[in-house]
Amino acid sequence: MISALVVISFLLSMCLTRIFISPASWLRVMDHPNERSLHTIPVPRAGGVAILVAFLVGMGMVAFFLGLVVNPILLVCALLVAVVSFLDDCYSLSAALRFFIHFCAALILVVNGYALSVLELPGLSWAWPESIAVVISCLMVVWLINLYNFMDGIDGFAAGMAIVGFSCFALLAWQAQHLLFMSANMIVVAAVAGFLWFNFPPAKIFMGDAGSSTLGFLVAAFSLWASAEKIFPIWVALLVFSPFIVDASVTLLRRLFQGEKIWEAHKSHFYQRLVLVGWGHKKTVLCAYVLMVVCSATAWFAMQVDVTFQWMIIMAWLVAYVLMMIGVVKLARQYA
Repeated sequence: MISALVVISFLLSMCLTRIFISPASWLRVMDHPNERSLHTIPVPRAGGVAILVAFLVGMGMVAFFLGLVVNPILLVCALLVAVVSFLDDCYSLSAALRFFIHFCAALILVVNGYALSVLELPGLSWAWPESIAVVISCLMVVWLINLYNFMDGIDGFAAGMAIVGFSCFALLAWQAQHLLFMSANMIVVAAVAGFLWFNFPPAKIFMGDAGSSTLGFLVAAFSLWASAEKIFPIWVALLVFSPFIVDASVTLLRRLFQGEKIWEAHKSHFYQRLVLVGWGHKKTVLCAYVLMVVCSATAWFAMQVDVTFQWMIIMAWLVAYVLMMIGVVKLARQYA
């Protein structure tokens, strides 16, 4: 039955995305290129609405046909993030207002059972007071919402990474025999896959902030959910999505040190540099997909081995990311 629901969610997302591409669509929101864009012609950006609708309908079907109900608070908070993000797509809201709504959604989620009460690393576990858990969890949610938005800068990138990452979450849930968590992740994968059909380079439509911010929220919410219910520890979730987390976090810190306005659009992410040096959208996203698959595979493998191997995996990825970033910087300087 879950397979049928996944297919329906995929087809619904695909149909809605196709409708939103049409010039005659009732939901015609365009992304016009500017000096910071990597595209050169106006492109529709209502794809996130298709993803959201397919996800919500899919979760409704999971509840109706399988009797598996996701906490309504999670869905309400996801919808809150999606609505303010869609309004930003249409009217360019202030950064202060967006961050305020993001924080409200994060706080509502966290105080309703999704706080990271214990920080787990291989062989280590730290419990902290509830107040600290709430603050750290809220910061994590807000950061993942925004970093996912930051990383949605080239065709097929955010969508493809979501498919790989949430598929890994579903696999880990299947191993843990957590049917609801597995089903929720499979529905996300299906909803995003229907959109990616039209978003893969050269993209006919973008997901917009409504899509990227909502996916970022779901990454955070599902990671906290998995930690709370002992499906897998938080460090595994962060490893799965580390290609996004590392690029966005390092870029943010670098721009802070340089005194730049971090809320403004730019073209200094590592993936953007690869596009600008001639890799193009397709080569860059395909390499990113490979990186994400390898991250997900090692995250899955880490759950099968002992603590020593887990730390070896973490350290190997730290070294690998440093080397990859150095390589991208050197390549960018050659083409400067």
